[in-house]
Amino acid sequence: MVQLAEIIRREGGGATLTGGKLKVAVLGATGMVGQQFIRMLKDHPWFDVVAVAASASSAGKSYEEAVRGRWAMEFPIPDDLARLKVFDVQRVDEIASMVDIAFCAVSLDKESVLRLEHDYAAKGVWLTSNNSAYRLDPFVPMVIPAVNLHHLDIIPLQRRARGYQTGAIIVKSNCSIQSYVIALEPLREFGIENISVHSEQAISGAGKTFDTFPGIERNLVPLINGEEQKSEVEPLKIWGKVGADGIVPASGPKIRAKCVRVGVLHGHTAYVTAKFNSAPTTAQILEHWEKYGPKYGPPDQLPSAPRKLVHYLPEPDRPQPRLDVMTENGMAVSIGQLKVDNDQLVSFTGLSHNLILGAAGGAVLATEAAIARQLVYRRI
Repeated sequence: MVQLAEIIRREGGGATLTGGKLKVAVLGATGMVGQQFIRMLKDHPWFDVVAVAASASSAGKSYEEAVRGRWAMEFPIPDDLARLKVFDVQRVDEIASMVDIAFCAVSLDKESVLRLEHDYAAKGVWLTSNNSAYRLDPFVPMVIPAVNLHHLDIIPLQRRARGYQTGAIIVKSNCSIQSYVIALEPLREFGIENISVHSEQAISGAGKTFDTFPGIERNLVPLINGEEQKSEVEPLKIWGKVGADGIVPASGPKIRAKCVRVGVLHGHTAYVTAKFNSAPTTAQILEHWEKYGPKYGPPDQLPSAPRKLVHYLPEPDRPQPRLDVMTENGMAVSIGQLKVDNDQLVSFTGLSHNLILGAAGGAVLATEAAIARQLVYRRI
């Protein structure tokens, strides 16, 4: 029987999913982001991973065999997941018949991703994607849960426009923008005119480790193809409005980005300078960050939500990826080096985990929030 998944909010705090766990698949489960999905889902109180899928070359193997030699997590593969047979991700009918939700991190060209993700949604599956193919589609919300959860209101319109019954597609934004869009969100009331950001990005964002990318040691690569455009365009959709014809991106602020790959395993660091119409004081900024309440409500109502989203570090040499990237289990933004100038300029350094908050963790949290808003169907 198809019905909306529902949660019950407990009086003392927290929330419980009614009707047992929802069945989920991880598409692209053998890659770096796919493995982070395993981290986020292996002990999840609302989700049960019943299917893992990857390319045809991994199909038919056990998950343990498929990731042998490239398992990058610090924990062993859970026994129940290690034994799962890997499906070919193109076997849409079979996988869709098993699950309510699919988390997608496949490595395919844009046209293939568009077709594949549409096919899953057309079969009734709620699909949360870490791919970029649908990010600028006006009917597909690109969700940073702490910032623009109201964009999920477009889902009924998406379903009518695309002919989806119980299925839907939402996407995560580029991993690099979490560290400054979240930090700037509570300051937008002061009127941001323009933003300049220099982003130093970890090698795991390219699906690499130091073993597979030895040339990055004691080095940097001053070009990441397409990354600067994403960093300049995607925040405007995040800050856009939901209208009758879809999500309309904001007209500003103007953003200029420079993105480089550096010899860090996890964590994207952003050096941000923003010009304001009327610059807030240091005290006002720190107060806004301290009191910033995420759009999804009390954090104890969603299993993956951080206790505190923004952590300001007063030490002059923080944040640092080695010390701070796993703050709140990788689901928070660490900020430091705040400076307010007399010419309406505010600068700071922001750090976030590119594969957890910026990818798998943010995708799981966005899906939890969609369930809380009664948008996800229980089909299985």
